[in-house]
Amino acid sequence: MNKNILKKIFAIVLMIVIMFQAYFISETVMATGVTATDNVIVTLTVDEGITISDGLNVTMVPNIGVASDGSIGSSSWIVRTNSTAGYILAVKASTAPALKSGVNAFEDYTEVVGGTPEVWSVPPGSKEFGYSAYGTDTNSTTWGAAANCGAAGLPNAGQKYVGFSTTDKTIATRATVTATTGITTNICFAAEQDTLYAASGVYTATITATATTL
Repeated sequence: MNKNILKKIFAIVLMIVIMFQAYFISETVMATGVTATDNVIVTLTVDEGITISDGLNVTMVPNIGVASDGSIGSSSWIVRTNSTAGYILAVKASTAPALKSGVNAFEDYTEVVGGTPEVWSVPPGSKEFGYSAYGTDTNSTTWGAAANCGAAGLPNAGQKYVGFSTTDKTIATRATVTATTGITTNICFAAEQDTLYAASGVYTATITATATTL
């Protein structure tokens, strides 16, 4: 056989052997290589927060006088919170009685069962001031199921009223995070004189609403 052909065959075989050995060695190294791993833990803290909108001041209508015995008014607050346990919204008056004009005042609404909201009713010979509430997070069993405060100076018969106190009373509560648009709670105010006249004057009450995370 021609020597040149033998040399070429030998060279080809040798190349194949070298390539096979190189492949085998690389595979062995890859199969038996030593590795090490490590985990990174990423932590993000979301701070708990709560906001309450600025409720509008209230001018009750109509005026009470010799021709009108009752008056109503309303305001509202929007609460936003990311608390997983939710929030409570409570109100209180700065004075007792709450509605005053100098030395004159409307008595805080008196309930048959003290502190328990009831359908509005003022006894003869009295003049009283109280409140109710309605909204997504109010309890309709406690506050009634109506969705407005009434009309023409008459409280809505579907709402239940209570007298103000200088300590907080909860009017709304939720056990979850709110939407970013928040939850609106409405408060209704009512005043009435029955078979007597309230002394003339401008009567005011300062009511504070406090939203607290749970």
